[in-house]
Amino acid sequence: MVLLSGLASEVNLLLIISLLIVVLGLILRRFNQPYIIAYILSGIILGPHGLAIVTDITIAQHLGDIGLIILMFFIGMEISLPDFLKRWKVAFFGTGMQVVFSVILMYILGTFLDWSFNRMVLLGFIISISSSAVVIKLIQDQTDPTSKTSQNVISILLTQDILIVPMIIVLSLLGGDSLDVKQVALQITGGILIIITMIYLIKKQKIKLPFEKILSDDHELQIFAGLIACFGIALLTSLFELSASLGALVSGILINASDSNKWLHDSLHSFRVILISIFFISVGMLINLTFLKEHWLAVSLLVLIVYISNHGINAISLKLLGNTWRESLIGGSFLAQIGEFSFVLATIGLQQGIISNYGYQITIIVIAITIFISPFWVLLTHKTIGIVE
Repeated sequence: MVLLSGLASEVNLLLIISLLIVVLGLILRRFNQPYIIAYILSGIILGPHGLAIVTDITIAQHLGDIGLIILMFFIGMEISLPDFLKRWKVAFFGTGMQVVFSVILMYILGTFLDWSFNRMVLLGFIISISSSAVVIKLIQDQTDPTSKTSQNVISILLTQDILIVPMIIVLSLLGGDSLDVKQVALQITGGILIIITMIYLIKKQKIKLPFEKILSDDHELQIFAGLIACFGIALLTSLFELSASLGALVSGILINASDSNKWLHDSLHSFRVILISIFFISVGMLINLTFLKEHWLAVSLLVLIVYISNHGINAISLKLLGNTWRESLIGGSFLAQIGEFSFVLATIGLQQGIISNYGYQITIIVIAITIFISPFWVLLTHKTIGIVE
């Protein structure tokens, strides 16, 4: 009876989540808004800071981490390295300017607020990373993924994701009382291996996977082969003290360079929808409404600073790289939020003693809110440009 009772409660929870997403999704669809907002709102409503139907967010966060790994795997499968190299100037200079100007902005702000240098660097890194999860979904829903603006934005996102490796290493060097040589050595080794893999793919352009021919017509085993490819490399990168999501991205890029891209994409699509929704639900659960109420002014100012600075920096960067002002402003709007990898950086900052628990809480809630606001910001930018034109 206890088992049945526990099962019934889990079924009820799944039913409530599904009903809430459907209702919110139908409402948002009438206003041409993406389902991401419905997922995050569901997390806010159901989470410990809402109706408290879900009080233990640890499980949701773990499932969300799995969803993020799947998402990064799918993003990788959309990335062709030869096409990426055609836009290397946009990717490297655009991302480089974003990181440098973000750190400079935090240095200026930190000087007035008496922050430590380590904290300035950490927060500069955090706001310089945009959300691949949000942006790719918005591009697919609202624009042409093959357009110049979309391709430029995707190139910058990929470079940002790769830059997570040196950022993690730098934060490991900055934080703590003593340097963990073993950890840093593992991270550097992992980063070098990723670079070697990318260079190999660029030279080969096309690779063959060992299971391609055997599983090409077996749709059931394709699902498990895809999961092995995704989580196998994700596990390897985590063993090197790097993000598992980064490994999933690399795995997806490997699949893109093979002939397995299409059938793996189709076979895992259902997993993608479910697990990605869980990731965004877990983001919503991180939004502490009580904390937000108590510190609404500081959170609001930080969110505003993030959006204005990120939008401005990215728009100017894209303009300097030869885009029109229209393309640059739209591209900047897509990249204005803070990304999911910044959760990882914030956690490292807390573990290394770079930020306090209060600093961590306010950082997490700002990241979550910028992700939530992103679709509205992109829509506002489109409407504003339309009015001006």
